[in-house]
Amino acid sequence: MNPLDIPYKIKDKIFEIKYHSNESIFKIISYFPLSELERRTLTSHLNQPDFPEFYSIFTGSITDDEWYKTKNQIKKRFQDELFDIDPKL
Repeated sequence: MNPLDIPYKIKDKIFEIKYHSNESIFKIISYFPLSELERRTLTSHLNQPDFPEFYSIFTGSITDDEWYKTKNQIKKRFQDELFDIDPKL
């Protein structure tokens, strides 16, 4: 898959990008809802102005300042709480 040339400031907020088998993108999942400007930036990189498949893990919104202050904690907590597999299985 060809990585997109997404600005780091936006790429850092993305949890996952899902691809079709033909390597086209069908879903972008961010930690928090992306701003309208961030969505437009992404759609311009995708060359799909009406790309509708933006999702977010959390429904609330936070400012860029809040994100940069807490992003490592948010990412770690999300991974620890939701993706921790019980090694006793």
